[in-house]
Parts: sequence; C-alpha cells; structure tokens
Amino acid sequence: MAQGNSSTPNEAVIALAADHAGWELKDRLAQHLRDGGYDVVDLGTSGPESVDYPDFGEAVGKAVASRTADLGVAVCGSGIGIAMAAGKVAGIRAATVHDETSARLAREHNDANVICLGARLVDHREAVAALDAYLTASFEGGRHQRRVDKIDALGRH
Repeated sequence: MAQGNSSTPNEAVIALAADHAGWELKDRLAQHLRDGGYDVVDLGTSGPESVDYPDFGEAVGKAVASRTADLGVAVCGSGIGIAMAAGKVAGIRAATVHDETSARLAREHNDANVICLGARLVDHREAVAALDAYLTASFEGGRHQRRVDKIDALGRH
C-alpha cells in the first residue's frame, strides 16, 4: 500500500482526478481531505478547458493499482464515464456513488477502491458526505468476498 496506510483512515493517501465538468468539485473534495489530515495526490485537471474523462479515470486507476495511493476519487459530469475508464485498469473496482449509502455500500460490500461522483448530479455537501462515508467504511468480507473475487476474475478472462 501507499505510504501512510494503516487502520487510521486519515493516514491514507487518496488520489483524485477529474475532467473539466468535475474539477471544481474535485478541488473542494481535495481541500476537505487535506483539512482532515489525508495525503492527497491531485492528478488534475485544474480548469474548465475541455479534456477527456478517460484520461483522468485511467490516471486515478493507475495511481491506486500501482499503490501510489491507497484509494481513489474521480469526478466527471455524471460519474459514469470516469468510472468506466477507471474500472478498465487491472485491479480497480470503481463505483459511481450518489450519496452516503451508496458510498458506504461500495466499500463494505464491493471493496471499491475508487469512487466516482457526478458533479452535475451531486451537490458539494452530498459529495463530502459520500466521501466521508466511503473513507470510514471497511470491506466486510465474508459472503461479499466470494463476489468480489468473481468481479476480479472477470478481468482475467
């Protein structure tokens, strides 16, 4: 795992990336994480100029897969496209989340290592609440492990 990984959540390294539709929310989430004591790896973008979300989904996925970061957060307009891109990186289980419940369950049941948010669909407060729920949740294992193993096996066929 990345430097600082331990059982204390705020010692984790979090990679963030966004396209032009999500950069403002990404920046707000990055500041929230820094304020909470997390180490943040900001992979861009940093402005409203049009960019391609697959590039940023791939970047956050690769940061987590390479263990440069422990977990990832990606933001685009809907959270869908960037999740699809991040999920193409081997070892990444990216989940589009919309609220605290979906974020918590993504971690507890699916062992998601990247969450994706839609800046056009989720307001700042909801996004922060979802992020916090994700970061404080833990994978439950048990009956969920079998299913996560099946997800991971799909990428090897």
